[in-house]
Amino acid sequence: MTSMAKGGVAAAALAGVFLCAPAAMAQQQAASGGDLIVDARLRYEHVEQDGLIDADAVTLRLRLGYEQEVFDHFKILGEVEGVALLEDDFADTVRTRPGQAIVLDPEALEINRLQAQWTHDGLTATLGRQRIILNNARFVGNVGFRQNEQTFDALRLAHRANDRLSFNYIYIDRVRRILGDDSPNGEWRSDSHIGQVDLKTGFGDFSGYGLLLDFDNAAAQSSQTYGLRWTRIIATDPYRFNLGAEFAAQSDYGNNPAAFENNYYAASAGVQRGPWRVSVGAEVLEGDGARGFSTPLATLHAFQGWADVFLTTPPEGVRDLNGAVSWTDESLALGRSLTLTGRYHDFASDDGDADFGSEFDAVASWRLNERWALEAKAAFFDGEDPRFADRDKIWLAVEFSL
Repeated sequence: MTSMAKGGVAAAALAGVFLCAPAAMAQQQAASGGDLIVDARLRYEHVEQDGLIDADAVTLRLRLGYEQEVFDHFKILGEVEGVALLEDDFADTVRTRPGQAIVLDPEALEINRLQAQWTHDGLTATLGRQRIILNNARFVGNVGFRQNEQTFDALRLAHRANDRLSFNYIYIDRVRRILGDDSPNGEWRSDSHIGQVDLKTGFGDFSGYGLLLDFDNAAAQSSQTYGLRWTRIIATDPYRFNLGAEFAAQSDYGNNPAAFENNYYAASAGVQRGPWRVSVGAEVLEGDGARGFSTPLATLHAFQGWADVFLTTPPEGVRDLNGAVSWTDESLALGRSLTLTGRYHDFASDDGDADFGSEFDAVASWRLNERWALEAKAAFFDGEDPRFADRDKIWLAVEFSL
């Protein structure tokens, strides 16, 4: 059977599940008191990149799950995820198509989450395959933009001591990455530890963290990182200011054969008045000439431009200076809200000596109601270094959640 035919069969199966299962599960939910999980996204992605054949992808992602309280303070959750290829004119690293642009949404069918959770007196313990997002997902996230979500086989202990102080400890045994089970890079065997302390003060919110990441089958991604993040919101009618700063130091760890030391710096400032928001930011990931600062568990698409040029930090590091303007209308006759955002990035080496290029991103997000949403999104990267080719990407998506 051809890949396209398989994609059609998978798409039909997903569509049938999407149409039939929610009603049946909703009846079960009403009877049992559990929580039904339905999350679907149909998306078109077009990629034009210099030197490569254009890519066109139409993919359908569906997650179906259920969470049930077994007894007081104890819940279990199970969720399956499927990604079907309705139009597969693209490379995805699982299907090798030399010379064609890549869309990182391979076909998949797998268990997305399977966890048990116990909560009592401010302590929450979660064991099993789970979604983990820390802070703004710069270091640990679920890569929610891609169709196949990144989840973790892990133990997480979260304790809220009071309204100001909380603690997190996470042990990660497996990283279930976005490329899925059919990819040799779809799973990392891990012996990793993450700790974080969060403190709310009158001067802002602080997060101190340490990531000791050791991957058996991805040794080059192993590292230890220690950092401090600060954010503050200042509300002075009619303005609302958002400030942030972060620093982290990274070095080799575990079975990584290399020796390195690189730092991370970030700062941002934004102001909102009515429907308008304006922000500026700077982010620097250092490089030592052989290796750049890395964030292997991050939601990378959310940072350094949506064209995804810098998913791997260059050896000389990268500096991203950016600014954004956003407008939101919540008084629509049809729908709950419409948000328009434009963002500009200027990229260079971490010392600014080498010009890597620039990028303009734009997105229109239309929330129709609590279940349905539409999105049109684009990224245009103009490279100044031969290593980073010009590329344009366009996305059109419809989402449903229950």
